[in-house]
Amino acid sequence: MHILKELEQTDLAETGGELHSFAAELYPICRSITGDGIRRTLALIQNRIPLQISEVPTGTAVFDWTVPKEWNIRDAYIKDSSGKKVVDFGECNLHVLNYSTPVHATMPLSELKAHLFTLPEHPDWIPYRTSYYKPDWGFCLSHKQFSALKDGDYEVCIDSSLENGHLTYGECYLPGASTDEVLISCHACHPSLANDNLSGLTVATALAELLSKKDLRYSYRFLFIPGTIGAITWLARNRESVGRIRHGLVLTGIGDAGGFHYKKSRQGNAEIDQAVAQILRHCGEACEILEFSPYGYDERQYCSPGFNLPVGCLMRSVWGTFPEYHTSADNLDFIQPSQLARSLRVCAGIVEVLENNQRYRNLSPYCEPQLGKRNLYRSTGGEAIGVEINARLWVLNFSDGEHSLLDIADRSGMPFSAISAAAELLRESGLLSAVAVGTGGGEVSHPTSKDDPTPAAQLTRKQRVTVLD
Repeated sequence: MHILKELEQTDLAETGGELHSFAAELYPICRSITGDGIRRTLALIQNRIPLQISEVPTGTAVFDWTVPKEWNIRDAYIKDSSGKKVVDFGECNLHVLNYSTPVHATMPLSELKAHLFTLPEHPDWIPYRTSYYKPDWGFCLSHKQFSALKDGDYEVCIDSSLENGHLTYGECYLPGASTDEVLISCHACHPSLANDNLSGLTVATALAELLSKKDLRYSYRFLFIPGTIGAITWLARNRESVGRIRHGLVLTGIGDAGGFHYKKSRQGNAEIDQAVAQILRHCGEACEILEFSPYGYDERQYCSPGFNLPVGCLMRSVWGTFPEYHTSADNLDFIQPSQLARSLRVCAGIVEVLENNQRYRNLSPYCEPQLGKRNLYRSTGGEAIGVEINARLWVLNFSDGEHSLLDIADRSGMPFSAISAAAELLRESGLLSAVAVGTGGGEVSHPTSKDDPTPAAQLTRKQRVTVLD
């Protein structure tokens, strides 16, 4: 499968423009860990890819947690004594402390201040703050707005509801030749935050669109879930089947101008860790590989010790390390179309490595086979052998049934694409035989589309909703 080559043949600006346009469509929605905002977001994603939507009732026990009450909001404001709105949720949905309990009261500024959140170091920005699991109410505003408030009484109104309902998440499953799965997960619970929330959603959706047209070796599961509680809920409901996950990625913050950062899985040496490092090494952008830590996004749930799944986190700028993080400055201007497009290409490259990584056995292992008579070597001697021939020699030498193509790419320092192309050519020439993983060297056929009885391209796009009352 060569989805990366197809992407590289498309115009970067066109791809980036489409991704940014979808982010702009999602941007105004006030999302949270439950409620109609996340439903609206999933509905827009569902228009592009086959998505099963699940609803899990309030009060459902999920390991040490409980699915919370559902939160929805209609309006919120602060009015001064003249009736003028000095803070208006209609202008920016970050203005309300996310998950605020309803309130409608008049109070002096001295009392109101305890419920106001600002960023003095960035006086024009509005912070993003939440109160998911401790009932409270509040407003977030720029420090410039805060400084302009004069003593007196203010009318405060948060027209919200916090009631028994459901936690909602979306799941796109693309079946492949194997029931072994690749998990792609991103959180869909933040309001108008473009990089932290929407960059992952848009790139994951586009990647699922690409893969839905392909005959796949692995099956792919894309999750669009509320952060933390969503991953915990999904894991609790799928505890018996998560063993099928062979590789996984959490996507977040991949639209800004920063270089790539990849946080390894808890295992630290999983194939996904190796695959991402390989692609980033040759992507042409600055990159850094980070060791696992038990803080961050939903990789910490997938990598909790009871599961210890091979799931890493791919991002550009790391959460909390850039000033725009969790503020109104994380807007549509902060994410760049070209960066979104390059992030999609990197994700496609990672998938291509996973799909094509294989172990082979050299069928002519005693000294080098003569490549010239097979038209696999240059016709004249004395000059440098070049990348293609060098890749063939590396593949032949290390195809002992123990080293994967990814191992060979890392050892040689060459791009995986060159090693994979060499292996395919050598296989076609009768010099290699594919080896089944874990069979002790038994030969298998390389997966082809005819091996997949239900290719992803034939998936129904019927929209389904599962309600688990």
